[in-house]
Amino acid sequence: MAIGDSFTEGVGDPGPDGSLVGWADRFAALLAGGARGGGFRYANLAVRGRLLDQIVAEQVPRAVELGPDLVSFCAGGNDIIRPGTDPDDVAERFEAAVAELTSEIGTVLVTTGFDTRGVPVFKHLRGKIATYTAHVRAIADRYECPVLDLWSLRSVQDPRAWDADRLHLSPDGHTRVSLRAAQVLGLTPPADPDEAWPPLPPRGTMEVRRDDIHWAREHLVPWIGRRLRGESSGDGLTAKRPDLAPLEV
Repeated sequence: MAIGDSFTEGVGDPGPDGSLVGWADRFAALLAGGARGGGFRYANLAVRGRLLDQIVAEQVPRAVELGPDLVSFCAGGNDIIRPGTDPDDVAERFEAAVAELTSEIGTVLVTTGFDTRGVPVFKHLRGKIATYTAHVRAIADRYECPVLDLWSLRSVQDPRAWDADRLHLSPDGHTRVSLRAAQVLGLTPPADPDEAWPPLPPRGTMEVRRDDIHWAREHLVPWIGRRLRGESSGDGLTAKRPDLAPLEV
């Protein structure tokens, strides 16, 4: 079972029918392929825009109720990027949720944040994100949780790993994360998540500047506006799996 926000819902990775795929669905397919005896089931409860407390209130109880063998838990990123939030405080609430999950579920896979050194706007929050990431790793150690460490996944530092909004992963980025998740749980993935990307063609300064201006107008300004108004892109949305029923893969 997967719980979390837009990252786990799969925003940026549309399938052929327009529905979202994402790293969690891709990872579930890898797990299903290696399952013995059939009967593998999977549910993705993640909803874009959700803050940590919303995930804890809405998704954690459902995960405990259904009692899967494995839960992936990624939360707190939307809290950390909000002005004035304290990563220490967010981490304390994250730990309480991990404690609840691990007391009821066999394996809880926790996820760190990305290294944002090359991401416009978010690179200024790198220290805050790094602090929260350090907390997540320490919490994982205390509760013996496997860690999907996105900070160290170098392949997602490439711009091709990101969607046009530069806020969510592209299909290739989601694929890289799913392969790393498989490695973390001891599977042999069909490809190396850190395989080098083909060289990018050279680009002129003016071309880069035009792309940055277009991105700021189409994505950054609306995103900042929503944050200033206290809005969430996930408001009013239901879970990716609306019935919350385990799905056969």
